[in-house]
Amino acid sequence: MSRHDPTRHPRRSIRSKGYDYTQPGAYFIPICTYERASLLGSVVKGKMQLNAWGEIVREEGFKTAQIRPYVRLQDNQFVVMPNHVHGIIWIVDNAAGENAHEAAVGVGARRRCAPIERFGATVWGRNYDEPLIRHERALDAMRQYLRENPLRWHMDKHNPKSIAEEPLAREMRTHLTER
Repeated sequence: MSRHDPTRHPRRSIRSKGYDYTQPGAYFIPICTYERASLLGSVVKGKMQLNAWGEIVREEGFKTAQIRPYVRLQDNQFVVMPNHVHGIIWIVDNAAGENAHEAAVGVGARRRCAPIERFGATVWGRNYDEPLIRHERALDAMRQYLRENPLRWHMDKHNPKSIAEEPLAREMRTHLTER
């Protein structure tokens, strides 16, 4: 297998330049499945129905907060959708020096998905966002987005059958880019 050649395949960093992602704060972490395959369940009548893999991802998300004393994860701020998982990860008193994404993914989620990967299926996509939640308006918009995400699945940008752009998602992105 060939190594990544940055001259042939340049990658653009999606992180804020100069920001220390290990510092305490609230981070919005979305992680998509590979090629946005619906591996984790389905939305039925506006409610997320997790399958066995979705249950594992949810359990492992909360195990991350249990084994990392500097991570806080609240039940109403962590959502597993058919082809992605996202939530607000709170980093507090981070002596370990892990960044928000390392804390969110954790070893467990990768380990527990190994049975799928054994059959040649890739589970997680390569890129991810780590938007900073800089103020209360952004945090409120993020909480509302997470709370209503299953209801708005038909407009979700991660849904391959999306019928329109999600206005709440657009508002959330606007708040995340405000300083």
